[in-house]
Amino acid sequence: MDENVSRKHDQAELPPAIPPHPPLPQYYGDPSQRLAFLQGMFDRTAPHYDRIGTMLSLGCGSWYRRRALRRAGLRPGMRGLDVAIGTGAVAREAVAIGGQASFIVGIDLSQGMLIEARRRLAAPLVQGAMEALPFADASFDFLTMGYALRHVSDLHTAFGEFCRVLRPGGFLLLLELGKPSTRLWAAILRVYLGTVIPRLGRWSSGMAEAETLMRYYWDTIDQCVPPERILAALSDAGFAQPHCDQEFDVFRAYTATIG
Repeated sequence: MDENVSRKHDQAELPPAIPPHPPLPQYYGDPSQRLAFLQGMFDRTAPHYDRIGTMLSLGCGSWYRRRALRRAGLRPGMRGLDVAIGTGAVAREAVAIGGQASFIVGIDLSQGMLIEARRRLAAPLVQGAMEALPFADASFDFLTMGYALRHVSDLHTAFGEFCRVLRPGGFLLLLELGKPSTRLWAAILRVYLGTVIPRLGRWSSGMAEAETLMRYYWDTIDQCVPPERILAALSDAGFAQPHCDQEFDVFRAYTATIG
C-alpha cells in the first residue's frame, strides 16, 4: 500500500467528530446555519478586520506571528499553505521569511477576506473550505492557520485534510487564543475581548456587525475545547509530535509534523 493510500485509509478510521465548541444559538438558529453565518459575517467585516485585529493584539501581532513561524521551522524555499488566510496576516510574515509570495498559497471560505488579502499579498488565493482542501496529496512543506481553529466544523476532518496535503517531513503551525486557566485572568480577558474590543470595533468601523464579530470571537474562545483535546485530535489524524506552546496563559501555538 503506497503512502497516500495509507494516509487516506487512516483518515477514514478517524474517531467521531469533535467540533471545537458547542453550538452558539445566540448567533445562528441551529448548527446548520453556522457556516452561512460565518461566511456572511466575515464577508461584510473584512475591510475592517486588520484594524480591529491590531487593537486586539496591541500592535504585537506581526512580531508574534513571525517568531512562531521561525520556531516552527520555516525556511526559505519551502512551499506553504495558509488555511483561513483572512486578510493575509500570517502569510505576509511567511513571505517575509521565505522570500517569495508565489511559494505561499492561501485559502479562505470568505470572498470578502480574499479580496482584502489580494490587496496586500501577491500570492495564489483560492476560495474553499478548511475541511475539504482542493489540493493534491503531499503538496506542501508547511501549513499554517491563524486564529481560525475555532471556526472549523470538526477537528478530525480538518486535521485529516491538513495531514493529507503535507509532504513527509512537513510541519503544521496553528496559532490560537485560549481561555486562561486562572479565574482572575479569565475575567480580565472576558471584559477586554468580550466587551471592550467589540465596542471599539463598532466605533472604529461604524458597523454594528463588527461588534457582533468580536463578541462571537470571545464566545468561541470561552467555549473552545481544551488544548489536550486538540492535541489528541492532531495525533488521531496522523500527525507526529503534537505540541502546544503557551504564553501568558492565552497565546497558543500548536505544532506537529508529518513523519
